[in-house]
Amino acid sequence: MSNSSSGSLNPQQRVAVEQINGPVLILAGAGTGKTKTITHRIAHMVAKGVAPRNILAVTFTNKAAREMFDRVKQLLPRKPAANGEKPERPTLCTFHSLCARILRLHIEKLGYKRNFVIFDESEQISAMKKILSAISAKGEKTNPRDILSMLSRLKNGGSQAAAFADEGVRAMAEHVRKRYESALRACNAVDFDDLILLVLRLFKEHPDALESCRAKYRYVMVDEYQDTNAAQFELVHSLTVEHRNLCVVGDDDQSIYGWRGAEVANLLDLEKHYPEVKIIKLEQNYRSTTNILSAANAVIKNNPRRRPKQLWSQKGAGSKIRLAAFVDDEEEAKVVVEEIDADRLVRRVPWSEQAILFRTNIQSRAIETALRKANVRYHLVGGQSFFDRREVRDLLAYLKMFINPHDDVSLLRIANVPPRGLSDVTMERLLAASQERSCSVFAAMRHTDVQGGFQTRTREAMGEFIAFVERTRAVLATEGSLSLSIWADRFLAEMSYPEDLRKSEKNPESAENRVRNLKDLVATLDGSAPELSPADRLQNFLEMLTLDSEREEEKETAGDAVTLITMHSCKGLEFPRVHIVGLEEGLLPHSRSKVEGTLDEERRLFYVAITRAKENLTISHCGGRKKYGQLMPCQPSQFLKELPEELIEDCALEAKKPLGADDGLRRFAAWRESLES
Repeated sequence: MSNSSSGSLNPQQRVAVEQINGPVLILAGAGTGKTKTITHRIAHMVAKGVAPRNILAVTFTNKAAREMFDRVKQLLPRKPAANGEKPERPTLCTFHSLCARILRLHIEKLGYKRNFVIFDESEQISAMKKILSAISAKGEKTNPRDILSMLSRLKNGGSQAAAFADEGVRAMAEHVRKRYESALRACNAVDFDDLILLVLRLFKEHPDALESCRAKYRYVMVDEYQDTNAAQFELVHSLTVEHRNLCVVGDDDQSIYGWRGAEVANLLDLEKHYPEVKIIKLEQNYRSTTNILSAANAVIKNNPRRRPKQLWSQKGAGSKIRLAAFVDDEEEAKVVVEEIDADRLVRRVPWSEQAILFRTNIQSRAIETALRKANVRYHLVGGQSFFDRREVRDLLAYLKMFINPHDDVSLLRIANVPPRGLSDVTMERLLAASQERSCSVFAAMRHTDVQGGFQTRTREAMGEFIAFVERTRAVLATEGSLSLSIWADRFLAEMSYPEDLRKSEKNPESAENRVRNLKDLVATLDGSAPELSPADRLQNFLEMLTLDSEREEEKETAGDAVTLITMHSCKGLEFPRVHIVGLEEGLLPHSRSKVEGTLDEERRLFYVAITRAKENLTISHCGGRKKYGQLMPCQPSQFLKELPEELIEDCALEAKKPLGADDGLRRFAAWRESLES
């Protein structure tokens, strides 16, 4: 590593960067420069002669992987190789993306076709709905999301699978699982869990595939290791158990995803599998003031099982943490919004530097109402994604079907979009015929004996649809230099889909927005891998969309707006001024934590929320909170007692009453004087 780059590292970061061989655990506290350390470590390995192709760095989101790749690219040599080819780059990707790459090379050994499709959440739900409709008792309603979540816990094993100790429950779950897996196999499809589980199966049944991956990935790094589940741990262990060159980066104090299968024990018990592991702590925080860090340290030390660390900062003590109590959630929301607006008017703090954090989504209602009344712009993380809009999902379903016409979920979505004479009743009959013949709906549609059971007009509609599909997808196989954008524009125009969108919307502006969304997506089809065939380029495009679990990236830029976000969604983010609302028993810690024994994780969630603040932190709770229209009494959170008194400033904040004319003039004069000074 060059002196200029190594000089920007603190002593602990430098030790982590230079420790290349053998197992390493980098305990990276909140705001301690984790990504910088990882990227410099990769650059250092390359400088020491490790071939980039032998380096693998795995993280959980495409956003994190892209950020890591961009930073590494800046640190690595940019000169082309002697043969004129582009310089090698390490593999930096998500767990799911890594497994998709491995399966593209080897999945035929498991009986799948190489052009398998990856079902996203909506497609999984559609498949599960069909299964439940076939096996549920008449009138019985079961949420397909709940069943899919149950199957995910069962498939991924670990402590989450303990819920299936009851033999009856396990037998029922296994029955549904077999039906679900059969439905996916019929479409040559896999889901997110399958990506990892199929790779594990591949490694067990085909040792040559495992040896090939071990030979390629001789140095493995895993980011956010505290968030790995049992299957992900097994994958990492399989790759590294021989060469032992594993570096994991994480913080057990920020393990907050146990509810979705994360096993903090993977980090806490690392020595059981790698006794020789070297542990390096990153404790210098570059984000927050000392008062904020001292409060966070004081809270998290109450968790009995953790790896001790003490965050510190050179940013100075800063303001005390403000603690406010309110009568109810409406007063809490009103005053928090008034404080934010006053910060903007008096102290020139942009809205974008303010965030409101809460435990559950239902808390946002009162806050959003107050923000709207005050004309304060805000960005609610978790709103509708661009890729969840109807017209976008329709186009993606068409694209998936042109790649794989036997993808029942996609075909059933768009068979009669726009209307073409294939009604819901027709599609239900075709679906039943496909189940009887153990084939796809598209294959059933082509059977002459199946067609014979329909009226002439419906048979003609089927024939036209089949011809349209085959004609459109045939272009992908014949034109090597085909522009996918032009191709998509053609088939959309051929079936008059934009016109259908305009007819379906009463509001002309809404209709044009939908058409614009369609055009925006079409324009991105030619954005990557120009060297591939049209079919492979389209497959690559769809795969990247499916694997991208961070739907928030696709939202329009929020601009100068207050961020509203749950504590679970805020990890990795930071804001100059943070308001944590609803610190009450039953909310944080959540009422379920006593039953489920997850109080430690609730405390870690509070710790994560505190450490999002850079300069100012306000925490509030209410004496009552509205539930089903009635004000229910609330008790302050037990976690508030863990905050050191010397760091806390009690604030007697209350909702402001309307100002009289003289009061308003005096307030305006005071603001103007403050701004001028």
